[in-house]
Amino acid sequence: MRNIELSDGVVTLSPLTLEDVDAHLAGEDDLLVRWLNGEPSTRASTEEYVRHCQDQWADKGTLRAFGVRAGDGLTLAGTIDVRLTLPGLAPGAANIAYGLYPAWRGRGLATRAVDLVCRYTATEGARVGVIRVDPANAASEAVARRAGFTYMKQVRETDGTCHNWYVRDLKGLAAPR
Repeated sequence: MRNIELSDGVVTLSPLTLEDVDAHLAGEDDLLVRWLNGEPSTRASTEEYVRHCQDQWADKGTLRAFGVRAGDGLTLAGTIDVRLTLPGLAPGAANIAYGLYPAWRGRGLATRAVDLVCRYTATEGARVGVIRVDPANAASEAVARRAGFTYMKQVRETDGTCHNWYVRDLKGLAAPR
């Protein structure tokens, strides 16, 4: 797995590890299940996902999953991931998905994490960041707008769900620290 750490001095992003499993299980709430996971995580499913993420890092795959860390001890506050390719996205577009645990919401951390991951994603060759949001998820839409994304269109996905697509031009972004 790549040893990478991105920080703006308030938020730090680093790859998920198996040591994050307990914090993730403790932090997950009904909103994360609804907007991101679709069903409650189990220890086995979370460990399997983290191992998959680690494999993606090791193999230079198209998924880059980070823990969002904040506070004095760089506590796991949530997750953010980038998919450098995804069916339905144009070449050069990267999908960004994020979620914070309840105790960390409302502090601007998600916006900071999105900005950091956009800068990283630009260094990986992506030209456009895409955030796909359920129209009922006003908080996630607000994060996208604060992070410099603009509404592009509403799309009915192949599974029947509807998402508002927000996009941000990544060309010319400076690499994160």
